[in-house]
Amino acid sequence: MARRAAKRSGRMGSGSYWVKSSFSFSNGNCIEVASLYGGAVGIRDSKDAEGLILRFTQPEWHAFLGGVRNGEFDGPGT
Repeated sequence: MARRAAKRSGRMGSGSYWVKSSFSFSNGNCIEVASLYGGAVGIRDSKDAEGLILRFTQPEWHAFLGGVRNGEFDGPGT
């Protein structure tokens, strides 16, 4: 899965509606997700809205979500 981090600039994040998980805690350890220009999906650190955006293509995003659902990223012993 090729992932690209890009500095947030006018076109990449402009007009995007960033969503934070309803499971987020108030401690600030959250990420936000948005649909980006060209059909890409962006992820950013909610504490740094002007920082880097991790950008996925639609197939990469669906593969990532499938891995999460299948427990591929669970830590040892979980």
